[in-house]
Amino acid sequence: MNISPDELKMELPERQPRFVVYSYKYVHEDGRVSYPLCFIFSSPVGCKPEQQMMYAGSKNRLVQTAELTKVFEIRTTDDLTEAWLQEKLSFFR
Repeated sequence: MNISPDELKMELPERQPRFVVYSYKYVHEDGRVSYPLCFIFSSPVGCKPEQQMMYAGSKNRLVQTAELTKVFEIRTTDDLTEAWLQEKLSFFR
């Protein structure tokens, strides 16, 4: 399925944590195109502490097992935008 970051954020619950593994078409400054696999931990303010602890406690193990290297966290679904993701990925070149 082809979905933009803005469409993806509409699918995320505003009050429950979620793990998202997202392949994103990233165009580098030199014109190269790559499709990095991004792990996004959505950990909204106001979610139940038990859920927060469960997700936070299993995040590192999941990232290590899946060998993910582009790991990001958002505290509100509004943070998940195309500009935000491009800024995060620009550090990896």
